[in-house]
Amino acid sequence: MTVLGLIEHGAPLSVPLDDAVGRAIAASRIADARPDMENTGHWRIRARGTVGAATLHVPGHDVVSLRIQPKIPIARLLFMLGYSQSPKGWRVEDVQVDEDRELLPVMARLFALQAEKALRQGLLSGYREVEETALVARGRIRTTDQSRKHYDRLVPLETTRDEFTSDIAENRILRAASEVLLRLPDGVPDEVRRQLLGLRVRLAGVTPVGTGHPFPSWRPSRLNARYHRALRLADLVSQGDSVENRPGDVTVSGFMFDMPRVFEDFVTIALREALVKSTGYCVLQAAHHLDEASAIRMIPDFVRYADDDRPLAVADAKYKAERPKGFPDADLYQMLAYCTALNLKEGHLIYAKGHAAHGLHRVKHAGITIHQHALELDQTPEELREDIQKLAQRLAPAL
Repeated sequence: MTVLGLIEHGAPLSVPLDDAVGRAIAASRIADARPDMENTGHWRIRARGTVGAATLHVPGHDVVSLRIQPKIPIARLLFMLGYSQSPKGWRVEDVQVDEDRELLPVMARLFALQAEKALRQGLLSGYREVEETALVARGRIRTTDQSRKHYDRLVPLETTRDEFTSDIAENRILRAASEVLLRLPDGVPDEVRRQLLGLRVRLAGVTPVGTGHPFPSWRPSRLNARYHRALRLADLVSQGDSVENRPGDVTVSGFMFDMPRVFEDFVTIALREALVKSTGYCVLQAAHHLDEASAIRMIPDFVRYADDDRPLAVADAKYKAERPKGFPDADLYQMLAYCTALNLKEGHLIYAKGHAAHGLHRVKHAGITIHQHALELDQTPEELREDIQKLAQRLAPAL
């Protein structure tokens, strides 16, 4: 196996690769890959905004493992992911990890640990609605189904009953997350893999979730409180799970997160939480139109409205893997369009620090000011939330 270690936003690696493997990496869209013009037989590989681990199987060639490390600490990345998923339920202690820079081993280790803690008191049980065809009445008769399937007959009966069982959503989620991590061919430490195998054995009586199917939904409650941490980590495993078959018999399997999406979700959800006690309301991914004929659709990341539905503020979160040519012109033009269509005098672009500096731009003849904010991600969760709170104050003008 060829292991390629990349750092998000880092300098490209020049590595000896067969052309078929280099083309497969380029086609996977996990990383940028192009022939190295200065070294024959080498390809230049650069991370392109995703972090995690992926394995490429190219028929007739060596297996290639791509491991892309985030520039921010793993604990910070997990905090951002978890907070976006559950702002009120996620706690800082849920992401206390060591200094390991590899995302997949940390995620697998955390999940295995929390799942084992959740199951120490045995499998959680609960009531599940079961529909069945029976010869005796157990539960409630489904009259519509009874008439449709067995018209003018007394038996069999179409019934619905509540069954107390361990085959419930919470246990199915834990089993599904264990199987996702076990399916990954590379990156999960052996001792963690043994823990995951043990979890799968304990959950063998639970209905499996098919490969490629979404995890069941769950709701936090007093009854499933001991499962909360494990379930939130399982949800993150579900988000990162990615298995795709590419043309040309190239198989890509991996556990990846898209950093622009992670940043956008965290910023917009954190802004909404910071403004929850203010008047008005916030909408993420609010659909609007630029023109009067409603032909040109636009979807700002974040719009704050007054109680009478009048737009008060607009913001877009931007995470740049690299500075494209002309940066940040396209972002400014986009925000200008938002402000014009929403009839706002100010707009806000929020970047991850290191990709843009603080600044503002006053548009000539328009009376519109566009602010650029830089959010430092490599700081404690408390400091991150404080910075978001300061940003939120800029988006909550007096009514």
